[in-house]
Amino acid sequence: MPVWAELLIRVVAVLVAFLTLPLIIGQAEHKVMAHMQGRLGPMYAGAFHGWAQLVADGIKFVQKEDVTPREADRAVFRLAPIVSLLPYLLVLLVIPLGPHGLVAQPLDIGLFFVLAVVGIGVVSVLMAAWSSANKYALLGGLRAAAQLLGYELPFVLAAASVAMAAGSLSLSEIVRAWQPWWLLWQLPAMLIFFTAGLAEIRRPPFDMPIAESELVFGYMTEYTGLRFAFFLLAEYVGILVIAALTTVLFLGGWRGPFDDAHLGWLWTLLKIFAVAFVIIWIRVSYPRLREDQLQRLCWLVLVPLALAQLLLTAAVKLAL
Repeated sequence: MPVWAELLIRVVAVLVAFLTLPLIIGQAEHKVMAHMQGRLGPMYAGAFHGWAQLVADGIKFVQKEDVTPREADRAVFRLAPIVSLLPYLLVLLVIPLGPHGLVAQPLDIGLFFVLAVVGIGVVSVLMAAWSSANKYALLGGLRAAAQLLGYELPFVLAAASVAMAAGSLSLSEIVRAWQPWWLLWQLPAMLIFFTAGLAEIRRPPFDMPIAESELVFGYMTEYTGLRFAFFLLAEYVGILVIAALTTVLFLGGWRGPFDDAHLGWLWTLLKIFAVAFVIIWIRVSYPRLREDQLQRLCWLVLVPLALAQLLLTAAVKLAL
């Protein structure tokens, strides 16, 4: 196969995953939350259980007027929703779905690339907050900056523990080095990584930058129509990315109870959707934290635990 054809197939595959899997997660969130809270909502869009409601919502966003505030920095204001999507699109390039090179772009430093790219997410939030010329948006942006910069540290430390255990920064090599007993040995790192990941994508109970009861809708207050839909899509892609990274780093990726290389992609997807379900379940079950509780959890709990886990991993590697 020509190089250009293989490259085209990989790009199309990533774009399809980028546009379809987050919508599936979004639809699952609507329905799971509806059943958990006993409010089923609209059931008419689609022949079965209102399955097309999310598609209908997307069409509604496209039809709505795109409003830019008079005092806004127009260029930055319009660019922010696009910037919010780019980091997650780049991360999907290096997520391995299965063995034998089933990844869009294999990198020997894939984990380093992921951690560097995910950190760009705070830039889009600050762009949206500052350019909106709105006090509620600015307060939401400042909250997001403090939150993302704080939780970046335990997020990176927990990932470093796995990389040290596997002896590689390649995501595929980490999956190959994974052993079932890691579920106990690296369990603290997984919980730290997952919690910090929720804070990174600003999901409940870490949704203080939005906090609709206090800040209208935070840094997204002035956005309408398709640009607002881009921010919502970024949230669902963020769920997909955090679930995929948790799966690859801590749950064995494509490795399942049956050693069948041809079904590796299926095990990966099943684990991703299982982790995504947990993220949805947490949104329904836990209230929003206060800002002081957020920072206390980060600096007094997660960071010390992450450092202790890193020392434990180092000691075990030296002993072996």
